Amino acid sequence: PTPQRNKQVAPMFALPASLNHALAADLLPALQNAGQDWQVDATALRDFDSSALAVLLHWQGQAQAVGQNLQVRHAPARLLELAQIYGVREALPGLQAGVAAGSA
Repeated sequence: PTPQRNKQVAPMFALPASLNHALAADLLPALQNAGQDWQVDATALRDFDSSALAVLLHWQGQAQAVGQNLQVRHAPARLLELAQIYGVREALPGLQAGVAAGSA
């Protein structure tokens, strides 16, 4: 067997399916000591309100404070729309749209 290269891959934090005001405070410290660039997978996120943006903005600020980047992958279209409506889309440069339903 060929040894695999040890790639420096940032740990991925998966957002829950629901993220609202009642759950947001519990998530704020989740990425405190992430080290490398902070990777967040929003694939499961389905039931959320503007509190999801508050959590992401908090994490973005924490990441920047330690010279890191926040990458949010597979964000639902509605989350991108909320970010645009609230005028914070530019404050979350790592917010990336999810794959369209039915795509592989």
